[in-house]
Amino acid sequence: MVTPPLTRRHFCATLALSALAPRAFAEAPPLRLGLTPVFLDDQASFLEAWRIYLTERLQRPVVFVQRGSYREIVELLTQDRIEAAWLCGFPFVKNERRLRLLAVPLFQGKPLYRSYLIVPAGDTRTESLLDLRGKVFAYSDPDSNSGFLYTQHALSQVGERSERFFARTFFTWAHRKVVEAVAVELAQGGAVDGYVWETLKRFYPLVTARTRVLEQSPEFGFPPFVTRVSLPEAEFAALRQVLVAMGGDSEGRELLSQLNLDGFVPGERALFDGIAQMAGRVEKRP
Repeated sequence: MVTPPLTRRHFCATLALSALAPRAFAEAPPLRLGLTPVFLDDQASFLEAWRIYLTERLQRPVVFVQRGSYREIVELLTQDRIEAAWLCGFPFVKNERRLRLLAVPLFQGKPLYRSYLIVPAGDTRTESLLDLRGKVFAYSDPDSNSGFLYTQHALSQVGERSERFFARTFFTWAHRKVVEAVAVELAQGGAVDGYVWETLKRFYPLVTARTRVLEQSPEFGFPPFVTRVSLPEAEFAALRQVLVAMGGDSEGRELLSQLNLDGFVPGERALFDGIAQMAGRVEKRP
């Protein structure tokens, strides 16, 4: 993702926010929004622009809290140490009694995405997941649907388990790093979020050019924004409204473009039924 430097407008906005109603603004508690490394971990300029956008529209300070895994983000949510987070559908369904669905991004016009099984671009002999038996395989995060659960489920459907099927597996803790590991043949295969792969292809084509998409999963509910269940209703509604309205102004559309997204919708729990069913089957496997 190519991110512009901090613009003059954003610099001025920062100054304006610091001068806006100092007492009320200072007294407003910050809204803490959790993020994990997807492909945003090194995009400081973009995150600052997004933080300013959300702060202006919510009229309260916004702070991004970044952690290295979904598990850490879920812990922060359930301990009331952050208000909201961009999560994956798998940890959402595992912890849905303690979380609340806030909004679902739209990718290519739908609140859906796929898991991609990728191999090095030079590997023209591998034709399916089963051809990766005895090879080294890269996962992103043990709580990722596209970067772990789907592959576990696919193997269980043919009576296999990851630890027996592959010679070795490892976690990269970021989807982009799965792509990079396969690109340099540190792994002979990898499971990655299809949205991340397509976004890297758009903004960093030299990275994805060294990989090949071998298989695609069925569609699943896109990684959602969630909140802690204890978040007051007024705060929940305000944040949802700002996210859903992003496509309605030029600045919001520009930020969405940099995310390679079309917008946000409130979303429904049913979007994640497929993930919940897979998780149940994998848990019950012999």
